[in-house]
Amino acid sequence: MIGMNRKNIGHGQATGKIILMGEHAVVYGEPAIAFPFEETSIMTTIESDQMMTLDCQYFCGNLAEVPARLKSVQKVIYQTLAELGQENTTLKITINSTIPAERGMGSSAAVAVAIVRGLFDYFKTPCSPETLLRLVDEAEKIAHGNPSGIDAAATSGSKPIFFIKGQPLELFPMNVSNAYLIVADTGIKGQTREAVSDVAHLFEEDKQLAAKHITELGRLTVQAKQAILMNDVPLLGTSMNQAHEHLKALTVSNKQLDHLVETARNNGALGAKLTGGGRGGCLIALVDSKRQAEKIADSLKNAGATAAWIQSLEVKK
Repeated sequence: MIGMNRKNIGHGQATGKIILMGEHAVVYGEPAIAFPFEETSIMTTIESDQMMTLDCQYFCGNLAEVPARLKSVQKVIYQTLAELGQENTTLKITINSTIPAERGMGSSAAVAVAIVRGLFDYFKTPCSPETLLRLVDEAEKIAHGNPSGIDAAATSGSKPIFFIKGQPLELFPMNVSNAYLIVADTGIKGQTREAVSDVAHLFEEDKQLAAKHITELGRLTVQAKQAILMNDVPLLGTSMNQAHEHLKALTVSNKQLDHLVETARNNGALGAKLTGGGRGGCLIALVDSKRQAEKIADSLKNAGATAAWIQSLEVKK
């Protein structure tokens, strides 16, 4: 084939995302911090084909026949082609992902980001960040009902995001040196919807108490941002530890998460907490050396985590 028939191929890429602080509280108007998690990613490959096909982990075949769980993927493909004025093109779209699904790591937004980038690349058309986020947001509405926009921004960017619902996202520098984050998967699907509705139920039962935990989570998020800007890794760790206690009080943790958080702390983590929706999904732990990170990642796997990743929080110069 090579030389004879140089096929046009489009490529698109996106990373996973991690919520560092503020999950659940963000629903009630408190700030959250999220950032791209580059140890997990999605790549899409776009090539010409006789018909419109999708090839991914969950489905391989005609795009028109995707199962319900892939409707948001189908929509972002059709909408992006419409945006490009290429509705009648037939393509094969291949998606390769190392982001675990339903773990609060932004996999649905990342898939959409990688698809939009891949299609624009295939048609050799530049894609502005505004166009990208608008198209991804439409797909996210199908996947999540009312997306905050944070997943789309974090899976497509390179900086941490400070975020308050209904306000523009604020990017800020990851100003820490000698800090590593371990992300470990409990192996249990996150129960975001149930957790969110149970927190709402707590508000009905004891508004004062629930509001106290939410406000504290907001305060700790602001403190964590200051810690990052001042390169105060121990303070960031303390903020994470305290946040986990408030999330626990709001019933969004579970036995497995608490067990792994404790394991990380007992093995020298400066901070550890659940990340994302809770009741499963992932936890994060903060340390100040690569060796320590590797040690904790091993101890978490021994304690039942199904996977663990390590990301340096240092800014790539």
